[in-house]
Parts: sequence; structure tokens; C-alpha cells
Amino acid sequence: MSSAEPRVDLSEYAAAVPKEVVDRLRAGRRVLTTCHENPEADALGSALAVALLVEASGGVATPVCADPMPPMYRFLPGMDRFRQKPAADVDYDLLVVCDCGELERVGPVLETHRAVFERVPILDIDHHVSNRHFGAFDWIDPRSSATCEMVTLLAWRMGVPLTAADGMLATALAAGVVMDTGNFQHPNTTPRTLVVAAALREAGAPLSEIARRIYRTKPNSQLVLFGRVLSRLESDCGGRLVWSTLELADLAAAGSGPDESEGLVDMLAQARGADVAILFKEADGATRISVRTRDAVDATVLTGTFGGGGHARAAGATVYLSPVEARRTVLARAVELIQASGTKTE
Repeated sequence: MSSAEPRVDLSEYAAAVPKEVVDRLRAGRRVLTTCHENPEADALGSALAVALLVEASGGVATPVCADPMPPMYRFLPGMDRFRQKPAADVDYDLLVVCDCGELERVGPVLETHRAVFERVPILDIDHHVSNRHFGAFDWIDPRSSATCEMVTLLAWRMGVPLTAADGMLATALAAGVVMDTGNFQHPNTTPRTLVVAAALREAGAPLSEIARRIYRTKPNSQLVLFGRVLSRLESDCGGRLVWSTLELADLAAAGSGPDESEGLVDMLAQARGADVAILFKEADGATRISVRTRDAVDATVLTGTFGGGGHARAAGATVYLSPVEARRTVLARAVELIQASGTKTE
């Protein structure tokens, strides 16, 4: 790994990384890495980290995200490297899509640069159980808490020190793990997750600072936005189902950007006795839903009804209805699933 051997050893876990993933990345000379639109730390961290692995192997890489960088992630080193479209003068030989359950999740860059996505082989790296296997090669590991957990093991398997790029690699990967585990509070946190986190911390990742900036630092406008949405909290099924709606007018009234809705659905999920928490987010001509569940209901079953996906405890979908119509349809399905579960979560 490096001249100073790390004490935390990931070799046993890294052995499960497919050899073809390693071979394809090492062979890539001009690599485009991308992630889903409306990005969060796991999407951004994994796409940036893969770019750094390519560069450590002697290639050149372009990290791309269709949407502008959310301000809350600008404290992470290297996030200023993201472009909103591929470089016009680079003939890419590999395209790595990170943290996307389906290719369409990369957003409008897919349409504006359709020729690139059709011509260049795609390596699909993801941890969503609902992944549709759209790549020339798909490495999908639903047991991973985050795509960044997978990429950490990939770095180890490739022999790239986690301390690479002056700590940028470890920090990007740690941010994704912290984000997707809810700062190690979600049930997707496994013993492997904690060992990976220990290795990243040993490599210099500032875990406490990452957690503080992501979960405990909010601009006043975001607090105002949360207040507006939480004030219209509703429930059904004896409190087992809770929901609220984020309207476009709320963003304007609070002076917030769309990225400041991050964390709202997790706040709803804190309701005592709630087996299902749903945030309805008004969008132009559609409604996005974010779902959190406890053991009684699988979130992917609910969102899968509407073409979405994700994880058993956290998933999402886009419903092409107004918020009023979306609430009627989605809540009816949620009630069905809760009633079918036949259990009561305390």
C-alpha cells in the first residue's frame, strides 16, 4: 500500500472486488466519471475517488455531475473539479457511473451527450439493490452501506494508498460513508463499514468534521425551510405513516436552494412509531418522493410501484403528478403496505 503500512487491514474485504473492475480502471487512459443528478456526498465522493484512482494509475479523468455543486459540500477538497459536462476535446475510452440505480439518473447530461454514453463502455459501480445493470460491466454490492465503501475497497485492491492526493481520496470516501449511514446510525452500517471507516480515519479523513458539516451545520435559510415543511406534518395508520410536502413556494419564502431540503425526510422519520416517512417535493410538472422506513415495510417496494428504487430502508422515485395527486396515490399504496405488514413498530 505505502511505505508506512497502515494498521487497519482491508485485504480480506478487498479480495471480493471483481478483478475486471480493477483491470478496466487500470486500462483506462481517458476516463469520464459521473454520478446522479441532485448529488449528495456518496455520489460525489465515489465519482471523485474513482477519478483519483485513474490518475494514480497514470490515466486522466474528468469528474462530471449534471447539477452544480451543492454549497454544503464545497468544504470537501476536490469538489471544485466537477464539471457539468464532459470535456469536448477528450476522446474518452471508459465511462464510470457511480451510485446510480439506472443510467437515466445521471440527468440531462445523458441527453446532451448521448453519443458519448452510447460509444464509450460503461463501468457501473453502485450499491442500490434496485440497480438495473446498464453497464458493459456492473459491480453492484447492495451489502455496502455506500458506493464510497465499495470504492475504498477498490482503492485497496488496486494498491492505491488511501492517503493519496494529499488526503483528498480518504476525505471524499469518508464523506460518502458518513452520508449514507446517517453518521453510522442507519441499520446499513455493518462491521465491514466500521472497518472501512477506521481505515479512512487512519488515512487522515476528518470524520468528526465531515459529520459536523453534513449533519450539524445548517444555514438559517435551511432551518426556516425545515420549519415550514415540518409545520404541515400529517399522519395516518395510528402514526405508522407520516408525511409532509415541500412546495416550490417554500424555497422562495425561505430563500433556500433545492439542495437545502437534504435531511428533511430523515427528520420526518424521527417521528415516534413511524414505520414509513415520506417527503413529497414539488418539481416542475412532477413530484419527487423520498421514503424512509423501518423493518415493517421495504422502501423499494413502495417506490418501485412508481418506477423508483433505492434501498430497503431508504428509497425514492419521481411521480409525474401534482403534489396533491401524488399524495393521494402514494399514500394509498403506503397504507396498503403498512396494513399488509401486520406489525406495529414502537
